[in-house]
This record gives sequence, C-alpha cells and structure tokens, in this order.
Amino acid sequence: MANPQHRPQHRSVNRSIVVIGGGIAGISAAVEAAEAGYDVTIVERNPYIGGRVAQLNRYFPKLCSPTCGLEINFQRIKKNPRIRFLTMAKVTSIGGQPGDFDVTVTQHPRYVNDRCTTCGACAEVCPETRTDPYNLNMNTTTAIHLPHAMAFPMKYMIDDTACKPQACGRCVEVCEYGAIDLAMQSRSVQLKAGAVIMATGWKPYDAARIDNLGFGHHTDIVTNMMMERLAAANGPTGGRLTRPSDGRKVKRIAFVQCAGSRDALHLGYCSAICCLASLKQASYVIERHPDAEITIFYIDLRTPGGYDAFSRKIQASGNVNLIKGKVAKIVQENGDLVVEAEDTLALAKRRVAVDMVVLASGMASAMDNGKPKADIAFDDDHFVAADETAPGIFAAGCARGPVDVATAVQDATAATMKAIGAIQNAARG
Repeated sequence: MANPQHRPQHRSVNRSIVVIGGGIAGISAAVEAAEAGYDVTIVERNPYIGGRVAQLNRYFPKLCSPTCGLEINFQRIKKNPRIRFLTMAKVTSIGGQPGDFDVTVTQHPRYVNDRCTTCGACAEVCPETRTDPYNLNMNTTTAIHLPHAMAFPMKYMIDDTACKPQACGRCVEVCEYGAIDLAMQSRSVQLKAGAVIMATGWKPYDAARIDNLGFGHHTDIVTNMMMERLAAANGPTGGRLTRPSDGRKVKRIAFVQCAGSRDALHLGYCSAICCLASLKQASYVIERHPDAEITIFYIDLRTPGGYDAFSRKIQASGNVNLIKGKVAKIVQENGDLVVEAEDTLALAKRRVAVDMVVLASGMASAMDNGKPKADIAFDDDHFVAADETAPGIFAAGCARGPVDVATAVQDATAATMKAIGAIQNAARG
C-alpha cells in the first residue's frame, strides 16, 4: 500500500483568465474561454469595449457594419455570468506563475453608475465641451456624454479632463435616477488568475510625425481611421464624404499608401492591411459619388488573406488610377491639394490635384507608451515577443503584430486554447 506521505501534492490552481484589452481579439478570447467553463475578466482602458473595430464603417471579410458582429458578441457577454469587464481600467502589474497570477488593475472613475438610462438630460445642461476621441477629434461632445451610439456598456461618463465634476453639478441636478456620482474615485482592483491573455490591440501611427505629407497643416489631409469615421453613419458627418475644410462634396481623392510604414525613420515594417483598407475606402467613395476620381499612390499593392478578387474588382471600377511611387510632398494650390510623386513605372514625376487626401498610416503597438510591470518581452516595435514572455502569459491579435479582424479572431481562439492548457498543466502539478 502506497505511503500517504508520498502522494503528489497538488497546489491550488485558479481556473480564471484575465484578458487585457476589450477589442475584437480580447472579446473573442473572453467568450471562448467562458463558454469553455472558465471565469474571465476583461480589462479595458476605454469607457467601452469593442476597440478599433467599433470605430470602423465596415470591416472584412463581409464588408458589413461592425455593429452586427460586435452586438452578437455583446449578447454572448451579457448572457454569460462567467464574464465580467472593467472599463476605464489599466493593468499595472502581473506577478506569479501559471495557475496562480496576481494582477493589479487601476480603474479610473466614470462618475456614472448602473442606474443610467441614457436619457441624455445631463448632456443637455452640461456647459463644458471636449474633442471626441471616438471620432478622432473631428467633433466635440459635452464633458458628460455617451462614448458612442452603440457603446457597451450603454451608459454615460464624465471626462474629468474637460471639467471638474465636483465644481459644477448641473448634471446631478437634472438626473432623475440618481445615476451620477461625483464622489467616485480611482480604485485599485486585485485579480487572481490562472493565465493572462494580452489583447492590447493597436493604435494609428502619428501621421503628424511625417513632415512631408502635411497632416496637421491642411485639414483636408486625413488618416485612414479618420476616413472610416467620416464614412460611418454615426460619424461626425453622418456618413457624408465631404471636405473637412468647407463641407464640399469630394469628387477627387488620393490615397497615399505606406504613410510612415516601411520607413526606417518611422515604422520599419509593413502593417499588412493598409492597401486593402484603402481599396475598401475607395469603395465607400464610389458608392456615394459614382463619378469620383480616385488615385492610389503605392509602393507595392498588397492584399493578404485571399482578398485579391476584391482588389481586382475595385481596380476594374473605372474610378481608380494606380500610381506606383512614393509621395514626395503634398502642397496646397488654388484651393486644391496637389500630391507630388515619382511614377516609377512611367519614369516620370506626377502632380495630381485632389479635393482630399487619405494617408494610410500604419498600425503601431498600443503598448509603446506604457507597459505593465510584468515578465513580458517586447520586440523593438513594442509588440509582444511571445517566445520570450513568461509561461502562462499569452498574446492575441495586434498585441503580437498587425493583423486584420478575421486573423485577430482566429489568433484569440489560439491564445485561449493555450491559456486553458497552461491552467490544466498547472493543475496536474
């Protein structure tokens, strides 16, 4: 008979997973893990979950509104008691080992509680305004506002950089539901987890750093993410593609590829999806203005993921002129923007006058301006280096590098399987 003292001792293992980031990869990882029987906490820095996908007009592969796919996932979250989420929150440290991680989170006050009915009475009396980051600062909202029309959670918040909540209080006076709590404070939340999934996403590269392309100097030069918001029905123009400077209909438009990408001075890598995104946005223009003249300046036209047929369709529309060559500069002449570039196929310099320019700025890591205190390795571009990161911590989607939505979802599933495997292995001792 075996000696009881020699039986293997199984340490306590936590069967929960912390997902850092509530974008499409983080949401996908969370619902997959929860539906497999694991408790999940999503930690999201924004006041809503949905990430960059929530800002798109349409996304691949179906070219449908993101509200459709996101709403399905939001329903899965609502109906699953194993999932909880913390918005306006940031992970500051991760310590421990597979099966037993300690995760410290700092959550910023929202000043609005779950009694909010989104009636909007508070915003009607708010005297302070701020630029709207959801719409890439192309419009303003009041300091107390709903983050966007399809926000999840669907409740207002106060931007305390635009007002001092305790100094005003008009919103409290008109709220019939006691939904506004100006005494809310930042708080520290301690989470236990068996595994951690980094799904921190991406952010647009700062186009203002590319001096020759004129972003920030001419209001009719916008980025590709700004173009998504301009084309969206819930965007700052209600989906009308008009020039930001004067509201004039856009008939001539230029797309400048590799705006900062494949450039040793900016982003040394290709962001993979920018060419495809510009072709998609060209379809927005054609739908609204069938007589539009579209010029795409490119280095190499890349459409990974089997989207060649879509590329050929847009190129065959009759509206699109492709010029292979890097843009030297963009200047303003007689009310137009003039794009100057070298046409490497025609061996000539080109000057094209347009109403508006869209810069296909690349995808930069969201972690380049602040990382949690943890045993996580990053490459030179601030993406997670999975092979060098501590066991039990995994990365998904654009936390590992630039990918499209479909790939991010697949990657999230893979990360979830790895996280569950790490917890099970820890349980076996």
